[in-house]
Amino acid sequence: MKKLLIYLKNYKKETVFAPLFKMLEATFELFVPLVMAAIIDRGIGQADTGYVLKMGGILVALGLIGLLCSITAQYFAAKAAVGFSTGLKHALFDHIQSLSFTEIDTLGTSTLITRMTSDVNQVQNGVNMVLRLFLRSPFIVFGAMIMAFTIDVKAAMIFVVTIPLLAVVVFGIMALTMPMYKKVQAGLDAVLGATRENLTGARVIRAFHKEEEEVDRFEEKNEFLTRLQLVVGRISALTNPVTYIIINAATILLLYTGAVRVENGSITQGEVVALVNYMSQILVELIKLANLIITITKALACANRIEAVFEVESSMEWRDAADGEGASLAVEFDHVHLTYGGAGAESLSDIHIRVPKGQTVGIIGGTGSGKSSLVNMIPRFYDATSGTVRVDGRDVKTYGMEELREKIGIVLQKAVLFRGTIRDNLLWGNGAATDEELWEALRLAQAKEFVETKEGRLDAPVAQEGRNLSGGQRQRLTIARALVAKPEILILDDSASALDYATDAALRRALKELPGETTVFIVSQRASSIQHADQIIVLEDGEMAGCGTHEELLAGCEVYQEIYYSQFEKQNG
Repeated sequence: MKKLLIYLKNYKKETVFAPLFKMLEATFELFVPLVMAAIIDRGIGQADTGYVLKMGGILVALGLIGLLCSITAQYFAAKAAVGFSTGLKHALFDHIQSLSFTEIDTLGTSTLITRMTSDVNQVQNGVNMVLRLFLRSPFIVFGAMIMAFTIDVKAAMIFVVTIPLLAVVVFGIMALTMPMYKKVQAGLDAVLGATRENLTGARVIRAFHKEEEEVDRFEEKNEFLTRLQLVVGRISALTNPVTYIIINAATILLLYTGAVRVENGSITQGEVVALVNYMSQILVELIKLANLIITITKALACANRIEAVFEVESSMEWRDAADGEGASLAVEFDHVHLTYGGAGAESLSDIHIRVPKGQTVGIIGGTGSGKSSLVNMIPRFYDATSGTVRVDGRDVKTYGMEELREKIGIVLQKAVLFRGTIRDNLLWGNGAATDEELWEALRLAQAKEFVETKEGRLDAPVAQEGRNLSGGQRQRLTIARALVAKPEILILDDSASALDYATDAALRRALKELPGETTVFIVSQRASSIQHADQIIVLEDGEMAGCGTHEELLAGCEVYQEIYYSQFEKQNG
């Protein structure tokens, strides 16, 4: 939690004023029983109506001033807590964005979402409650005990026994529940993960008629979370009844002792009432303190989980951007090996490829052969375990992030669009692009025709993940988005799989119109999509099974022959 407190540095004034005004409110509250004692002993005892009215006015004034102090404290506490959580969310989001794909894969999407939302909100509530009550409640408890000593030492000894006993109960329950709340948050991660999978895969689940199995799987995780919450809830629920029992027992003892002391003439009736009021104040504040401790326990557990994300450092280090000399080769893989974190075997082994500028490179191979892994190392989504990946003759590790990514346009296997309009999505490629440039990119991506039929055209709405578009339309828009950036290197990672053969062929013809020396990598399962490439890389089980033109591979690469002839009828002569 200490590491997260730096996000309160811009709210120093609020973190001082919030508890200060709460302490002022508590101070005024401590005087109320003394005023009540004076009204009973002098005003009512001596039938002095004027004195009763005078002291009643003081009670009202104390109440109004306390209310004003409380509202002010609430304002400062809320401002500090919300500002703290805002800064924390920004920092956490920035940190997650700085992580490489390796760390994000390891942590998992569902747990990162939980920590960005639920955990941060719990910590925000903890900060808010601490600023309001962490000093106020102990101040009232010990203040009430001190005020009790000013009234009668013997009766006040009951407070001396009661307060430590209550502290043992409250802090004992906190010690038991804190590790349990960590397990509860972990259980919540599992439930959210299952929920996310079911929502994103709803169509697949229904297609395979797996609704009942998924409901059972969700219920299993939810029941586990429920059991955890019930256990920790039952322990936490002991706080109120146990503290009430102790306080009420102390109140009974205090009334008995007070009655005896009044009978002896040691104290007055008003002072007994004041002592009981102080005991009641202690009860109320200890209940607040118990609830505060439960909130703090949850907040600390969540803070530790957030800190754990901050402690994960990216396995990639980026250099400051530096201009380098151009080279004739656009991309070079120099005996590259790749092993994913936690994997038992290499995903790519001894890859050696040289790609001159302006070439079109086809990459083909069976499922799991390492096609996507290969192209993902060009924009440095993953780092080579050994060997070197070079872009324009420079090791990708010597580039600044923006400098490298500006050179590359990539269309991933899964077409991802964002809620907004077609224009909003295309401008991700280049925020300063004109309408003419957007339409040109759409034309090259074979998307112009269907966009023109949309109501609003470029301003036609796009639903979350592009769900109001077909698979082919989504793929063409993501290709257009990459083309808007006018990249030096364009990577199409199986991004035409949803296109029909005619549209695919038209797209390949359009890519030849790209200006300058644009280097194109086409990852595909279709031999027809890559057979006209300048060179074709054939992968099998992470190793290069062949490299050359379509004719060369067809003549001498068995793996390519198998793929090609499985898709086309073998023709002789």
